[in-house]
Amino acid sequence: MATIQLTHAPTLMSSAQLLILPVNTAGILLDPVLTKSKTLFPDNYQRYYRACRDGSLNVGSCMLHKRALEQAGLGISSNGNQPSYIANLVISDHPYHPVRMRWLIAALTDCQQQLIPLIRYQGIRRIALLARPLIHNSARNNDPETRSSVHPLPLDWDTDILPLVIEKLQDLPKLRIDVHVPKNINIAT
Repeated sequence: MATIQLTHAPTLMSSAQLLILPVNTAGILLDPVLTKSKTLFPDNYQRYYRACRDGSLNVGSCMLHKRALEQAGLGISSNGNQPSYIANLVISDHPYHPVRMRWLIAALTDCQQQLIPLIRYQGIRRIALLARPLIHNSARNNDPETRSSVHPLPLDWDTDILPLVIEKLQDLPKLRIDVHVPKNINIAT
């Protein structure tokens, strides 16, 4: 059974073997951590951006990427603290659109299925999940379709998103999952 822990620590400083980044199908990354990940993990970003442009990335999926670690140069000194895998969790069709429950369920289910072989055969034991893009900022909601849809309110962290993350990922064996949340979210100890 997985151990899921909420933390305020910087996501990109994590010693996780796998990093889960919530992204969209538009190829536009507005979150500061996602923007920084473009330069830190250019191989992942190029693959993600190509998939967005050619239309092969669907909302509710997870694109797993095995990183090509640097073998020479200045980057080699930091390879020990960088993830070996990056899971691009496709949770929205645009960065201004909030996460919908069906998209999040499908993406987490796809991610869980792809993680099982990595845990069994690649020895993955630590995962970091960036949670800020999952939490919708109502000031960013400019989409009239979302406001007039059946579920006009964005998903709530405490009642919708966190329980779903726990439900979908807690059954993974021998795993520690650090969920990196913004500082405005209270972490109960």
